[in-house]
Amino acid sequence: MSSNYTVRGMTCDHCAGSVTAEITKIPGVTGVTVDVAAGRVTVDSAQPVSADAISEAVEEAGYEVVAV
Repeated sequence: MSSNYTVRGMTCDHCAGSVTAEITKIPGVTGVTVDVAAGRVTVDSAQPVSADAISEAVEEAGYEVVAV
């Protein structure tokens, strides 16, 4: 299953790496794709992952989820 999020503040590959690293720590997440230019993050998971868990991980990386 895939979920898409709009994230504010990402400007480079380092940003994408930080967001990816934090989200992949969440149990059940099988993949993360970050499109910095569009400000979009796609999360693939084997089971449903709460939007709150994704938001917390993105905030831990220093960015903000603005739309789910």
